[in-house]
Amino acid sequence: MDMQVQETRKKKEEGGDVILSVRNLKKHFPINAGFIIQRQVGAVKAVDGISFDVLRGETLGLVGESGCGKSTTGRTVLQLYKPTDGSVQFEGRELTTMNNHDMRDMRRDMQIIFQDPFASLNPRMTVGSIVSEPLTIHKLYPNKNERQEYVESLLERVGLNPYFINRYPHEFSGGQRQRIGIARALALQPSFIVADEPISALDVSIQAQVVNLMEELQEEFGLTYLFIAHDLSMVRHICDRVAVMYLGKIVELGTTAEVYDNPLHPYTQALLSAVPEPDPSIESERRRIIIRGDLPNPSNPPHGCNFNTRCPVAFELCYHEPDPSLIEVSPGHWVACHRVT
Repeated sequence: MDMQVQETRKKKEEGGDVILSVRNLKKHFPINAGFIIQRQVGAVKAVDGISFDVLRGETLGLVGESGCGKSTTGRTVLQLYKPTDGSVQFEGRELTTMNNHDMRDMRRDMQIIFQDPFASLNPRMTVGSIVSEPLTIHKLYPNKNERQEYVESLLERVGLNPYFINRYPHEFSGGQRQRIGIARALALQPSFIVADEPISALDVSIQAQVVNLMEELQEEFGLTYLFIAHDLSMVRHICDRVAVMYLGKIVELGTTAEVYDNPLHPYTQALLSAVPEPDPSIESERRRIIIRGDLPNPSNPPHGCNFNTRCPVAFELCYHEPDPSLIEVSPGHWVACHRVT
């Protein structure tokens, strides 16, 4: 086995060193009113003060229902969105105060796989041009023949025929397009990749193939993933740790085994109760927890705990006290709930 992979596994088992550190991260989108003279009358609190670490070589899953702020978190971490407040440190360097020139250099180590393979590839560019574009921007492989050989090797590594290099995105299926997106993300040999729901737009039969490919690439290149998803069964398969988001905040964080086997937050319990169980005898005995109502407006979150309008076990404290902070209830298992803390 490659020494880099052995070292990555060792660090994961020992607790590892931190490659990404996020502290009190906020991303609020302004709401403006007025036709000629616009003024800000509010803000959509898409991400509202979250903190977490990602260890080198691990896969941290970020889960929650649509609109909870998962994708915004991933893009804000990469500085595709400038944060409203908070700190994002990558390899010990603060990204939020970095100028454009330095940030451009940092992007060689930080890449993203987008959710929609049909929208994330330029239809006017060939596959070869799409995958080689990062190389051109960062002035790598200036020799045209060497660059083409490298791109062909990337396509082959992600399971595509290298002879497809001159084809256009519309000639490929959804799964093949996502493989092209993965090849593009790998082109600069990054150490950290944000996978923004990379399988949600794919057929179920193709999802497992793409996830298996991502696991193989992680082993081969020592990659670290922030894996954003809403498919909890797939998250359990690929992730080492899981962070559960609700309305812009992280409500539970821990190892995959701990969160799935011992969920403590009512929202986490409700999400996991909806995951299908293949064993009919177990499925028949499970208690389904129904979350009633819709996700509150992130521009006007509830007073007290964010989840109090839908929580089946809310009590008086949940409606009056500020949103609870994450508390470590057991080693590595963090929960933000008045019932637990």
